[in-house]
Amino acid sequence: MSNETPNLSLPFIMPAQAQKHVTHNEAIELLDMIVQLTLEGVAATVPASSPIDGQSWALGAPATGAWAGKDGMIASWRGGGWLFVAPQEGWTAWCKDDADLKVRTGGGWQTIASIAAAS
Repeated sequence: MSNETPNLSLPFIMPAQAQKHVTHNEAIELLDMIVQLTLEGVAATVPASSPIDGQSWALGAPATGAWAGKDGMIASWRGGGWLFVAPQEGWTAWCKDDADLKVRTGGGWQTIASIAAAS
């Protein structure tokens, strides 16, 4: 049995695991980040200087500073630090900077209108 779910990579609580609340809280934090995903921006490469708890960005390349080595991931400011998640094909997000709904497809974030126009 895997240690995490196949789609959202949420951690399972394992039999005889100590401190089960840590694993449970990690899963809740990931759900809070991913469900109803809102991004401050797409292709960001420089971390915000004063992020607000819960703000998230889709990272571009080359990401720098605290985001270095996390190109293509989603970075979310949570509890005083950065939480990173690799977005999956088909995820949708409201993008505040262009006030548009985007879909993760082909390794990038595309507007729904551009996907519909291409088909």
